[in-house]
Amino acid sequence: MSLSIGIVGLPNVGKSTLFNALTKKSVPAENYPFCTIDPSIGIVPVPDERVQLLSDFSKSKKTIPAVIEFVDIAGLVAGASKGEGLGNKFLTNIREVDAIAHVVRTFQDNSVIHVANKVDPMQDVGVINLELVLADMETVSKRLGTLQKDVKKGDKEAILEENILNRVIKILEEGKMATEANLNDEEKFKIKSLNLLTLKPMLYVLNVSEATENAEVSLPGLFVKIDPVFEKGFDELIKQSYKLLGLETFLTTGEDETRAWTIKVGSTAPIAGTAIHTDFKDKFIRAEVINWKDLLDSGSRANAKAKGLIRTEGKEYIVKDGDVIEFLI
Repeated sequence: MSLSIGIVGLPNVGKSTLFNALTKKSVPAENYPFCTIDPSIGIVPVPDERVQLLSDFSKSKKTIPAVIEFVDIAGLVAGASKGEGLGNKFLTNIREVDAIAHVVRTFQDNSVIHVANKVDPMQDVGVINLELVLADMETVSKRLGTLQKDVKKGDKEAILEENILNRVIKILEEGKMATEANLNDEEKFKIKSLNLLTLKPMLYVLNVSEATENAEVSLPGLFVKIDPVFEKGFDELIKQSYKLLGLETFLTTGEDETRAWTIKVGSTAPIAGTAIHTDFKDKFIRAEVINWKDLLDSGSRANAKAKGLIRTEGKEYIVKDGDVIEFLI
């Protein structure tokens, strides 16, 4: 499953330093704005002790963790929605990711340039979010304009979309994110093609850089603290990013391989099986399922079966995080 989270923020807040440390992939992290022009992509393993424990249990030859894709996107500045600082290009890069990790600088360090010449976390957050809002306002306004012809004809689908977008633009005009329009899943799907920036899930990442003095900051919603220099807080960041994307893990284990498979939360067993092979959906017969800890505590698969801990599940079964599954097709 290819889902990605984009690392965004103002220039020089530590985005590329974080990306480099996370992925061990070499991208520029120099002390000047717009060092990162094209987004770099890194695949990062998701920390999960269950995978190694099961691998040891099965004496597996290979151990393969779940992964998450991080995209390092160049710094936005005020006016990005109007093209400032290569803004249009960077906003396009953000549209292509599934969620946003918004890096906020809280540390004071005169040797690291700040585009506003002062460190003010709440102001920095406001600058980025406003640019996302302004970009979405333009997108929604254009779409409303193109809908008018069909709306006047009485096209029901066009009228429905217009109603949704009118709710969204009202929120945007108040300077708020489109997530505050409280759209249901069906409504989000209806306007999915617009790929609105402020409808993407967002995680605030506070760069505290413990080597220097930190400013106080209080942000709404989900956030984690990291120190990219000393590589602290990374496990929590990766786990929260995985969760932000609406992902969970099921596992398979045996002598050849123990592997963590990534699926969307709420997937049925046949849909989950497509993570292994697309044929699993149509050819699915049943699945043998056991919780990872129950399997380990049993000492062997045979013992688990004797205790009745391995269940047979059908097509309607909703896979749970940590399920160890053997698919029968």
